[in-house]
Amino acid sequence: MWYFVSPEVVFGPDSAIRLSQLAGKSAFIVTDANIVKLGLVEKVKEQLSQAGMESTVFDGVEPDPSIETVRKGAALMSEYGPDWVVAVGGGSVMDAAKAMRVEYERPDMTIEEVFGWTSGLGLGAKSRLICIPTTSGTGAEATWAIVLTDTAERRKLSLGCRETLPDIAIVDPAFAAEMPPGLTAQTGMDVLTHAIEGFTSTWRNDISDGLCLRALQLVFRYLLRACRDGQDMEAREKMHNAACIAGMGFGNSMIALAHAAGHSLGGVFHVPHGRAVGLFLPYSIEFIGEAHEELWAEIAHSIRLEIPKGEKAGPALARAIRGLAGSIKEPLSIKEIGISPDSLDNSLEKLVDNAFADAALIMAARVPSVEEVEKLFRYAYDGKSIDF
Repeated sequence: MWYFVSPEVVFGPDSAIRLSQLAGKSAFIVTDANIVKLGLVEKVKEQLSQAGMESTVFDGVEPDPSIETVRKGAALMSEYGPDWVVAVGGGSVMDAAKAMRVEYERPDMTIEEVFGWTSGLGLGAKSRLICIPTTSGTGAEATWAIVLTDTAERRKLSLGCRETLPDIAIVDPAFAAEMPPGLTAQTGMDVLTHAIEGFTSTWRNDISDGLCLRALQLVFRYLLRACRDGQDMEAREKMHNAACIAGMGFGNSMIALAHAAGHSLGGVFHVPHGRAVGLFLPYSIEFIGEAHEELWAEIAHSIRLEIPKGEKAGPALARAIRGLAGSIKEPLSIKEIGISPDSLDNSLEKLVDNAFADAALIMAARVPSVEEVEKLFRYAYDGKSIDF
């Protein structure tokens, strides 16, 4: 038995109007300082005001949010006592808001305890959660997953359960219109990685498959356009939808090797999430190889990718992903990120340990050994295609 979970999804231009239709007395807005500067929080407050709601703002969320930030926000949330929690931002903001809400509603437990629970938390007794993404990447508005950073251990924690799913996702492309090209590229590679890993993880299923395939089609069709012209609102809307669609897909089928390696790289070297997982995506496809040849062929067919005669679909797909990444100026190797060989060598044991501590690794069609994970990082450092 399995479950498919999804929030109420309100999408398309002007979908933020949904906020004016809410019933409640107060809202606690979770965001970051940059989103406030862009004026997006004021738009949210205006809609909440039309619903007759008071609101307060916590704008202290940093990239790769720490457990300490969650504790600080949860304490302020408890003082304010909102009946709505509204996250306005990228994946970091939405993950932090999910975690804060858990500790607000369940002060008897910590967010680190929430992993794999299927019921019993009782979330919703105090508040409901709305997520409004401002980047087209993580799909966190449509998933229960929470990724936090343990700064002391220099690793990322994958937490959450079905009850940490947002109640409402508002996917309004106007909130993503100010993304610069670099951020558009990074987050777009995140969408692609979610979609491909969601379609090929060992927990894939009939319901999630169609969502993942549609999301990756949209990425190949619209990501380059969105990077070239941020005011191309058709491309913005399609990429914003793709992020949410991929979120619903992989959120119900899970992720795999590229995320385990990417989470590890990000935790040690503070590489942005989308850039890290996107970098490892083609290497993970090559590593899994013929174990998923039929699925690589299905993906290739869905994006009309021609496979040279006598070649397998996996290598051709990996090459196409590297081509897309190169066209939007995303790095194809760890070396291109600016990490020195000595830094890699000094951190390799930690990188491998982090990858094996990541739950995503067990959903890979081919689970690597310790030696193979070490080789994976070295090959990815040099930009060398996997041949083992």
